[in-house]
Order: sequence, then structure tokens, then C-alpha cells
Amino acid sequence: MDFFEKLTSLSAKVRLQGPAIKTEEATKNAFVMPFINSVLGYDVFDPLEVTPEFICDIGTKKGEKIDYAIMKDGDVQILIECKKIGEPLNINHASQLFRYFHVTNARISILTNGQVYKFFTDLDAPNKMDEKPFLELDLLDIDEYSVPELVKLTKSAFDVESIINAAGELKFVSQIKKVIASQFSKPEDDFVKFFASRVYDGIITQKVREQFYELTRKSLVQFLNEQINDRLKSAISGAVQPTMSAPHTPDAETPVETDEPQEKILTTLEEIEGYHIVRAICRSAVDAKRIVQRDTQSYFGVLLDDNNRKPICRLHFNRSQKYIGIFDQDKNEERHALESLDEIYNFSEQLKKTISFYE
Repeated sequence: MDFFEKLTSLSAKVRLQGPAIKTEEATKNAFVMPFINSVLGYDVFDPLEVTPEFICDIGTKKGEKIDYAIMKDGDVQILIECKKIGEPLNINHASQLFRYFHVTNARISILTNGQVYKFFTDLDAPNKMDEKPFLELDLLDIDEYSVPELVKLTKSAFDVESIINAAGELKFVSQIKKVIASQFSKPEDDFVKFFASRVYDGIITQKVREQFYELTRKSLVQFLNEQINDRLKSAISGAVQPTMSAPHTPDAETPVETDEPQEKILTTLEEIEGYHIVRAICRSAVDAKRIVQRDTQSYFGVLLDDNNRKPICRLHFNRSQKYIGIFDQDKNEERHALESLDEIYNFSEQLKKTISFYE
């Protein structure tokens, strides 16, 4: 199974067995250990890799235990604190994580109840765990955009610097999405007033504000539905995907990507996920802001500096067999078959080397 299939398999298990779980210990055995082992890829039966009931004496507090510590070369990499499934996860439940985070080498900590996983680091102050998570995962409502970031926590792809570099953006994007979601369901006065002032010429009285509250809410819902319908129409009209073309060898004078009518281009979630994986890999070589996507009808391109003559790779996902196209110093493209998006990580060194050609 690929990474996403492992996640959805565990999700199905949580949905089916969750109501029968009554204790924290049962939660750990049924859900948390499979998450560590199957999803993240760490051996829960190797105490040198996953240490349960991890003890770290802190000042006058002796013998306190954290539920799991994921280790590498004897150093703590990730701390995990567990609660019973169904229990709310708030910062008050993370007191031990705060203490242990400060006295270990861990840069990542996880608070979970087996269904919801909250990931923390130390963006606000060095060696002090943030109060707000940079990433949240709900196994019963998986956000596909969080999957590429979660992959970076797996044993095979673990890169703490890449995770930390991405955490700041993730943290604020997550919070902004929550604000947007809340405005869609229950718009605040300032939000309503903002839109009312753009379309209503009169004085915005309390009565007008009340009227525009419902108008704003309806407009947001209709806008969202229209966006979904447009996406579905595009997917239906683009159901017949273009056939695989012969490999193209660009030269220094020929743009790698071409400007095409946007209405003919359908960007898929898999392409976005693949792009984020490439971006996560390459951010250790260049600033992430320099890594830009450019979709075309035939392939999904990833460029450096949004420059047609600086291709990093191509994602050929418009067919049943997926490929990643890697470029050499002469900009010759070599395609490699992918069985899953996780396999993009196998080309980390080649992708970084391609960037070095342009620096």
C-alpha cells in the first residue's frame, strides 16, 4: 500500500472500532501504535527506535513518563503523548510534552487521542514547544493537502530541517483556513460589513447589517458550490486524458513550459500533492518561494524562479502509469515510473542536483 492507502486503512479502523474503545491504553494499542508503525514506518517493537513509557527526570519531578519517544542514533526525535479516543485535545493536556520538549533534543511533538493528531515544534521560541500546532490530522476527515507534510515525518523521509522550514507556513495556513471556514458558517460583523460596504451605497445601520449577514452567508455558500460545480465540469470535460507523447528534449533556447489556455488545463489533487513533495525536498537546497508550479495540458511542471528555462522536474500524471521527469545538465528529460507519490522521495538527490545546475 502507498502512504495514503495506509492512512485511509487506519481511518477505516478508527471509524469501525472507535466506539468500542474505552481506555487510553486501548487507544494506544488499537490506533496509536499502528499509526507509528504502519503510517510513519517506525518499528514499535524495537526499543532503540520507539521507546514506550519514556522516562526523563526533570528537576524535582522524578519518574514522569511520556507515552512514546521515537529515537534515532540514541537521540529523541519525536515525543508522543496519548489520550483516550474522544477526549478533546487542548494545550492543558500537553503539560508533559512541554516539560520533556525543553530537556530533550526533540524538535517535534505529537498530542493525539488516536483519531486526531496535533503536531508541534518550537517556532515561537527555541527549545520551547509552541502552544499552537503547525499541523493537524483528523483520521476521520483527512485533509489531502496535509499528507505531503505528514510524509516528511516518516522514517524513510525524516528530515527535521525540512519539517521545521515548512512548519511556519503550515501553522498560519491552517489557522487562516479555520478562520475562513468559520466565516462561511457564521460571518462576523466586520466580515459582513466589509462586503456590505463594497456593494451598498447607503449608511450601514444595524438593520442593514442584519440583512447583509444572511446575504453574505448565502453568497459564500453559493460561491463555494459554484467552484465545486466548475471543478466537476472541468473533470468531466477532461475525462479523456491526452495520450502519452514522445519524450521531448528541450534546449537552452526553447522554453520548457508553454503558455496554454487555462480553461483547458485541469490541475489534480495528485499533482498538487506531488508538487508539495518536490517542494519539500528542494527547500533544503533553495528558498521554497523560488520553487514554482506550472501546469500544462500534457504534464505538470515544477520550475525554479518561475523560469521556463530552469525546469526542476515534470510530473506526468495524466495517464494510468505515472512518471516523474528528471532533467540532466543539458536539460534532457529522463522519465521514471512511479507506483506511488511516496516514490518521489527516491529522487531527492537528483532533484537537488538539477537545482545546482542553475545556481
